[in-house]
Amino acid sequence: MALQKMTAKKIIEKKRKGEKIVTITSYDYSFAKIVDDCGIDLILVGDSLSMVVLGYKNTLAVTMDEMIHHTKAVTRGVSNAMVVGDMPFLSYKIGVKKAVQNAGRFIQEGGAEAVKVEGGAKICPTIKAMIDADIQVMGHIGLTPQAIYEFGGFLVQGKTIEGAKTLIIDAKKLEKTGVFSIVLESIPWQIAKLITQSVDIPTIGIGAGSYCDGQILVINDMLGLFTDFKPKFLKYFGDIGNSVKMAVNDYQNEVKSGLYPDIEHSYEFPKEDLNEIEEWFENTDLENEVGEK
Repeated sequence: MALQKMTAKKIIEKKRKGEKIVTITSYDYSFAKIVDDCGIDLILVGDSLSMVVLGYKNTLAVTMDEMIHHTKAVTRGVSNAMVVGDMPFLSYKIGVKKAVQNAGRFIQEGGAEAVKVEGGAKICPTIKAMIDADIQVMGHIGLTPQAIYEFGGFLVQGKTIEGAKTLIIDAKKLEKTGVFSIVLESIPWQIAKLITQSVDIPTIGIGAGSYCDGQILVINDMLGLFTDFKPKFLKYFGDIGNSVKMAVNDYQNEVKSGLYPDIEHSYEFPKEDLNEIEEWFENTDLENEVGEK
């Protein structure tokens, strides 16, 4: 039986019912279809695409066009989950009008149902403009990867009293502005718990402990496909990277040894015509045949 399409309203309702919200990133049609078939609530086309798929050193290099390209691929594979497009660096902190236009591209071109933006109180006026343009918005506070040069690296946030207070206030301001959920990334679980208690919209944790209303992981990370580094919060739920290596090595060995392809994996010419084509091949001067034509 097909699941009902997930929406922002249903995501909020899951918090009210005390139901955990399961979210994950995806960047292409094949993975998106698998994830959607599993009944995942929300798929984020994350700007982590920059690192785990495109090979850049951080999230800052990925462009709007690249994000839209992958969002379109994901939405083609999804029937049930809510799809959120992650707005990349320099796509929304460059003026409200341009921010709304870029957010609209995720909806109009990408087929997403919402966008995600990083930042707290400072970004609220831009978020309000997006919402006024009928675009659903997911917030994101804590470690916001687009600000890594400001932070000095991928560092845990909210570890001081003032830092924790700022995160709690930012969450309340985002809620008041109208976001339908907030990603809490790399903050102490005690602070994430306080934030979750303080807002009526869902919190989605990544490195923020078990008291968030939901969790998100990068699919390439949790499957062991991207292993350049492993943050404390990451748990491997699969070892696909090594499985792929084994499969490629097996393929390489069978090709070199002549085991693959065998008859079972080859197409056959009709037996009743085989003698005729072989006789033609043996008795025809192909050079002259080609030259004449």
